Amino acid sequence: MKKVAIGFFIFLALLFAAAALVPVLFKDKIKQALDKEIAKNINAQVIYETDDVSLSLFRSFPNLSLSVDNLSVVGKDSFQTDTLAQIPSFFMGLDLMSVISGDELKINSVTLDEPVVRLIVLKSGKANWDIFIEDTTITESDTGASDFRLAIKQWEVNNGTLFYDDRSIPLSLQGYNVNHTGSGDFEKDVFDMVSQTTAEKFNMVYDGVKYIQDATLDADVTMSMDLNQSLYTFKDNSIRLNSLPFKFDGSILMPEETIAMDLTFKATDADFKSVLSVVPGMYSDKFDDIKTNGKLSFDGYIKGRLNDTLTPGFGTELKIVDAMFKYPDMPQAATNINVHMLVDNPDGDMAKTVIDVKQMHMEFGKNPIDGRVLVRGLEPMYVDGNVKANVNLQELTNVFPIEGMTLRGLLKVDADAKGTYSDTKMPVIDADMVLTNGYVKSKDFPEPIERLNMAANILNKTGNTVDTRINIEHFKMALAGEPLEGRALIVGIDKPAFDFKVDGVLDLTKLTKIFPIENTTLAGVIRANVAAKGKMSDIEAEKYTNVQANGTIAVNNLKYVSTDMPNGLRIDKAAATFNNDRILIQSMSGYLGKSDIQATGSISNYLGYALADNQSLRGNFNISSNRFDVNEWMVVDEGAPTDEATEGVVEVPENLDVTLNIDAKKVLYSNLTLNNMSGQVQVKDKTARLNKVTFNTLGATFATSGSYDTKDLLHPLFDMKLDIQNLSFKEAFAAFNTVKVFAPIAKVLEGKFSTNFAFAGELGQNMVPVFQTLDGEGVIKVLKAAVRDVPILDKISSLTNFQDLKNFVIENKYIDARIVDGKFVVKPFDVSVGNIDMSVGGSTNVDGGIDYVTALNVPSGKVGREVNSRLAGILGKENMQGSDRVTLKLNIGGTYSDPKVALTGGSVKEKATEFVKEAVENKLDVAKKQVEIRKQQLQDSIQAEVNRKKMEAEQKALQELQKKRSDAEQQIKKQAADKISDFLKPKPKPAPKQEPVKQDTTKTGTD
Repeated sequence: MKKVAIGFFIFLALLFAAAALVPVLFKDKIKQALDKEIAKNINAQVIYETDDVSLSLFRSFPNLSLSVDNLSVVGKDSFQTDTLAQIPSFFMGLDLMSVISGDELKINSVTLDEPVVRLIVLKSGKANWDIFIEDTTITESDTGASDFRLAIKQWEVNNGTLFYDDRSIPLSLQGYNVNHTGSGDFEKDVFDMVSQTTAEKFNMVYDGVKYIQDATLDADVTMSMDLNQSLYTFKDNSIRLNSLPFKFDGSILMPEETIAMDLTFKATDADFKSVLSVVPGMYSDKFDDIKTNGKLSFDGYIKGRLNDTLTPGFGTELKIVDAMFKYPDMPQAATNINVHMLVDNPDGDMAKTVIDVKQMHMEFGKNPIDGRVLVRGLEPMYVDGNVKANVNLQELTNVFPIEGMTLRGLLKVDADAKGTYSDTKMPVIDADMVLTNGYVKSKDFPEPIERLNMAANILNKTGNTVDTRINIEHFKMALAGEPLEGRALIVGIDKPAFDFKVDGVLDLTKLTKIFPIENTTLAGVIRANVAAKGKMSDIEAEKYTNVQANGTIAVNNLKYVSTDMPNGLRIDKAAATFNNDRILIQSMSGYLGKSDIQATGSISNYLGYALADNQSLRGNFNISSNRFDVNEWMVVDEGAPTDEATEGVVEVPENLDVTLNIDAKKVLYSNLTLNNMSGQVQVKDKTARLNKVTFNTLGATFATSGSYDTKDLLHPLFDMKLDIQNLSFKEAFAAFNTVKVFAPIAKVLEGKFSTNFAFAGELGQNMVPVFQTLDGEGVIKVLKAAVRDVPILDKISSLTNFQDLKNFVIENKYIDARIVDGKFVVKPFDVSVGNIDMSVGGSTNVDGGIDYVTALNVPSGKVGREVNSRLAGILGKENMQGSDRVTLKLNIGGTYSDPKVALTGGSVKEKATEFVKEAVENKLDVAKKQVEIRKQQLQDSIQAEVNRKKMEAEQKALQELQKKRSDAEQQIKKQAADKISDFLKPKPKPAPKQEPVKQDTTKTGTD
C-alpha cells in the first residue's frame, strides 16, 4: 500500500511537471504559427507583445489554453489611422493533440473580454474588415497547401463595444455593454449555430437622423449553417428591442462575393405599447406603468443580391389603429393615434425608394396633429405632403412629461410641400409657423425665456431654389427682463439675398445656459442695434457699396474660453460702430490670457470674412499693453503626427490681413523680457512680418525686421534682420541658442559687441532654429573684449611658447561672418598682440566641431624650440637665420572645449592674412557647393513628383477617352441595330378610308 501511495504521488508529480513543461515546449510553436499565419492571411497590423502571450495547461486541463493581452488590429492604406479591434484580453481553449499534430488546430472556445470593435465602410464601399489575403495559389485539389486550419466550437464576448459606420448608405450603429455567446460544431458541414446577444445601449442613425437611441437589445438566434453551400437559414429566433419583439424568417446565401438575401421579419406582439417603447424619449423607468391601447402590425422584407454594385430590395409596413397612451402621473392622455406607413424598394435602386406615410393623426389632450407625406426617390427626391398642428404647449406637457421644464404658449403649424428636391430644385412650399405668448423655463436655466412671439413663413411658388423665401416676420423675447427683437428675410438658397434687423440685449451667460456650446465658456453682455441688407453674391465679389449695413455694439465683461483658445479672451469694455464698409473700434480694453491689452482701430471686409468662404478679415489696429506674455500662446497642433507634434509652435491665423501697431512696456518671450517694444506687425497669408520693431533687453538695444511664415506648420520659416547695439557676450551666450551653437567662445569673453546680421531658415517645433537650414551674413563689431581662459588660445600658446596669447584685449574690431550649410563661417580678421600679428578665420559646425586656420607672424627668435626645429626642417636653416620674422601656419580642429592644434607649415615671405584668406575662401566655396547640390536634389525630387502626377493624370485621361469611345461605339451599334430592327418589322396596313356620311335630304321635319 505504501508503494502504491508513493507511486501515485510520483505520478501526480510527473503530471504537474508535464503540465508545466508542455506550455513552455509548445509556446514558441504556437507563437511562430500565429505570426506566420497572420502575415500570410491578414493585410493589417496585428499588434501584440510576446510577453503578453501566455500558454497554460491548468486553466482548461487537459486542453491547452492560449491567452493574449492587449491585442489590437489596425488597418492599412485608407484605414491606417483606424483601429479595427482593440482587445484587452483574448483567450482560446485549444485541443492539445491538435496542437501537437499541427494538421488542424481545433479551438474548443474563444473568449474576448471588453473588446472595442470599429467597423467602417467608406463611401466607395471599401470596408476596413476586408483584411484577409486571398491565396490564389491554392487549388481545389491542393489539400496540403496549408497546415493551419481552424475548427471553433464556441465563443464568447464579454462587455464589448461595437461601432458600425457605413458611409456609403449612410448608416451607423453603436452597441454598448455587448455580451454575446455562440456555439456550433464547425468541424461539420451542416450544423446549427446557437447565439445569444444582449446590449444595454443600442443606437441606429440613418442619414443623420437618430431612429433608435439608447435602446436595450436582447436576441436569441438559431441558424442552420450549410458550409458547403454557404447557406445560412434562420430557424428559431427571438429579438427584442426595448419592449418590441420581432423575428426573422428566410435565408442568406453567400457562395462568393455576391450575397443573396431572402428575408422577412415581423413583430410578434400586436400590442401598441411594444412599438411605443422604441420611440426616442419614451422608454424610461416608468415605461411599465404607462397605460396603452390600440392595435399594431409591423412587418417587412429584404430580398435580392448584395455586392459592391447591387443592393437588395427592401420594404416594411407599419399600422397603428385607434391607439392611446397615458403616463400615470399625467392628467391627460394622447389619444386617437392612427398611423399607416409604407416603405418599399423593390430592387435596391435607391431612386425607386418610396416612403408613404398615408396617415398620421394624434391628439395631445385637445390638440390635434395631422400629417401625411409621400417621398419617391432620394437623389432627386419627389415630396408631396402636409402637416397641421394647433398645440397648446402647456397641454402638451400635461400628456408627455418633460422633467424640470415648464412650457406655455400657442404653437400653430400649417405646412404644404409638393415637388422635387435636388441641387437646383425645391418643392413648391407654403409653410407657416406662429408662436404666441411663449414661455420656457427649465431647472437648468438661470432665468426663463418669456414673452416669446414669432411668426415665420417659408414660401416657394415655382420650385426653383432662387425663389425660396424664408421670412421671419417678427421675433420677440425677453431673457431676465432684457428685451431682444428682430426680423429677417432670406431669398434664395445658393446665393441668398438678406434683409435683417436685431435690436436688444444678449446676456451670453444666461443664453449659453439655455443653448450650451460644447467645450466653450461664453459670458458677458452685448447691447446691439444692427441692420443689414444685401446679396451674398455682392459680398463674395467684394462689392460692399451694394450692401447696406449699420449699427452700434457695446460689450461689457465678455469672457470667451474654448479648446482653440484655452487661455481665454476677456473684454472688460468695448464700443464699436459699423457700416457696410468697416467696423470702427472706438475703444476696447481687456485681457488675452493674463496679458492686458488696449486697442483702437478699424476692421474691413468683415461681411466677407463672416459669411463667405476663404475671405480675409482686413484691419488696422493700435494695440498697447503693460505686460504681454507670448509664452502663454505656445500651442500644440493636434493635427500633427504624434512623433512630430508641433509643441511650442505659435501659429499665425489664416484669413487675416491686418496691421498691428504695437506699443508694449514689457513682453515676455521664452526666457527673455523685452522692454519698451514698439513697431509694426503685419499678419497676412499665415505669415507675420515685423517692420522696425525695437526693444531693449539684456542691457542692449535691438531693432528687427523680418517675417515668420507658418503656411506649413510642421516646417515654419523665418527671416530676420538684426541691429543689436552694446550686447554683452556672456548675456548673448546665456540667452540665445544660436550663439551657444555657433560662438561658444562668447561664454568666456568679458565685454560687449554690436552687430548687423541678416539670416533665414526653418524653425523647429520648439521655436529654435533648425541650424542646418540657416543661411545669412553680417558684420560683428567687437566694442571691447577681454580674452582669457580660451582653450584654443591656450593650446596655441603651449605649442608656440607665446604666453601673450593667453590673455589680451580686442577693441573696435570688425568681423565679417556668414552662415552657410549649417556652418558659422568667420571671414579672416587680424589681431595684434604685442609683437605678434595674428590672422584668424574658419568655421564652427552645428554639431560643435571647429575648423579654423590661424597664421601667426612672429619674431623668429622667440619661437619655441620644438616649433623652431620643425620650421627649420620646412624652410631650411639658412632661410630661418636670414629672416627677422616668420609666419606660422596652424590648423585648428576638434571642438571648442577640446581643440586640436597642429603646425602645418611656415613662410618667411607670405603674409598671415593672405594665407588665412585663401584657406577660408576654399572652405566657403565647398560649403556653397554642398548647398547647391542639396537644392538641386530637392528640385529634382519635386520635379519627379510633378512628372509622376502628370503621367497619372494623362493615363487617367486616356482611360476616360477610351471609355467614352467604347461607349460611343456601343451606342452607335445599338442605334444601328434599332434602325435595322425597325426596318425589318412588318408595316401595319393603313386603316380603310372612311367615306363621309351623306345627309338624307329626303326626310323632312314632319316625318
